[in-house]
Amino acid sequence: MDFTFAHNNINVLNLEKSMAFYQEALQLTESRRIEKPGFTIVYLGDGQTPHKLELTWIKDRKEPYKLGENEFHLAFTTNDFDKAYAHHKAMGCICYENKEMGIYFISDPDGYWLEVLPAGF
Repeated sequence: MDFTFAHNNINVLNLEKSMAFYQEALQLTESRRIEKPGFTIVYLGDGQTPHKLELTWIKDRKEPYKLGENEFHLAFTTNDFDKAYAHHKAMGCICYENKEMGIYFISDPDGYWLEVLPAGF
């Protein structure tokens, strides 16, 4: 039996706001969309790897998602860590830094944490 990694999913409260954030913060773009009466699913990709981030928007949901203590996260690498850091600092989305390890986290519009690592970490 063989398995292939397909995607990670997060639920979002405001699809357009989340898509704009992921485009600006991490240069992820829409690669596929599924529209149904009660929900929309948008797959975002980086154009380099087959991995996708699935954003699910439940259209009639009004209350924010309960994320616990953010005990899980997605991680992204960048070949220009200092430039990425400055960009995220200007966006005001850095929520945690570990200078000793040389990493930091940004928070998306729904409060999900995203780790940013230098390439080769």
